Amino acid sequence: MALTDTALRSAKPQPKAKKLFDGGGLFLLITPTGHKYWRYKYRFTGKEKLLALGVYPDVSLAAARQKRDKARAKVAAGFDPSEAKKIEKRSAKLNADNTFKAVALDWLEERKSTVEIAQHEKTSARLENDVFPWLGKRPIKEIDAPEILLVLKRIDKRGARFTAHRVRSEISRVFRYAIKEGKAESDPAKDLIGAIPPAVGTHFAAITDPKKVGEMLRAFDGFSGTFPVHCALKLAPMLFVRPGELRKAEWNQFDLDKGEWRYLVSKTKTEHLVPLSTQAVAILRELQALTGRGRYVFPGGRSVDRPMSDAAINAALRRLGYDTRTEITGHGFRAMARTILHEELEQKPEVIEHQLAHAVPDNLGAAYNRTKFIKERRLMMQSWADYLERQKVGAEIIPLSVAAS
Repeated sequence: MALTDTALRSAKPQPKAKKLFDGGGLFLLITPTGHKYWRYKYRFTGKEKLLALGVYPDVSLAAARQKRDKARAKVAAGFDPSEAKKIEKRSAKLNADNTFKAVALDWLEERKSTVEIAQHEKTSARLENDVFPWLGKRPIKEIDAPEILLVLKRIDKRGARFTAHRVRSEISRVFRYAIKEGKAESDPAKDLIGAIPPAVGTHFAAITDPKKVGEMLRAFDGFSGTFPVHCALKLAPMLFVRPGELRKAEWNQFDLDKGEWRYLVSKTKTEHLVPLSTQAVAILRELQALTGRGRYVFPGGRSVDRPMSDAAINAALRRLGYDTRTEITGHGFRAMARTILHEELEQKPEVIEHQLAHAVPDNLGAAYNRTKFIKERRLMMQSWADYLERQKVGAEIIPLSVAAS
């Protein structure tokens, strides 16, 4: 006789376990302690087996019958429902371990010891508030670029464009971590570079796509102009100073042994220090053999008593095939460095701004302090030169963080 809800509700426990049969192999097992478990009895390859279908009343009679019917269908099709259930459990656990949130938390934990606690907490908060609610439960392998773009647009729409760029970069790093751990095969966030308009508007064209940066640096090697202009072309993105300051650079401002360039910023009339990477020093030493006896690092083509033309860098870029109105300008290297240093290399905005010689008020009210963050700036400038070198040779990008001084 088929079971009824009334019979199930009124069934009392006995000293020994009791079975109430419904039909088709379905029965309710009532334990001496009063617990009620649904079971499905079936035969597979000649062996009698039991499949757990849940607990009554959490699983109703109707629900239990539906589960029984599905299990019977699997048996009829030649599949063992018990084994299928085990596979589903394993798959569910695997998916749970490989959700975007699970992978992101593992990535955060791995990098925690290499960044400042405040930076770790800010990154965690951004992911928790802006990413996990929409991507957190999704298997990371199934997430595509359009899904990520929706997350970024949601952030951008509330007026937090800078955060949108920051989040894109962090999502990208989660995917790169997942690739390393064998939990993803590609980084869809990488394809979204430039999908959100720049956080800081600029009148100067700039290249911020790492792949295109590498292409540009390789193109520099093919420059056939004068050696001083060639050196200026290679140093411009590496040092990212204002073009006028680069072309007017004087040898007495440099200490190549210390790896320093000190000069007076023309725009703010303040002293500025540019830490020189090993790559920059190597270029300058080679150039010093040619122009070191004169005043200017980059003398003009017509007279060594004058610096090179203010149009020299842009002319060199155009000579290499770049449109200085829409692609890159000498001044655009500053925007390029500012964007990539923050988004790709995770450098602090205040450190970048000081290296750009921008007026950044500090807690003492000073508009600019040329020695502030100097240790971090030295490390940043070397990291930046190393990054450019990797892009040039097409090597894998490894984000670097600067430790606190």
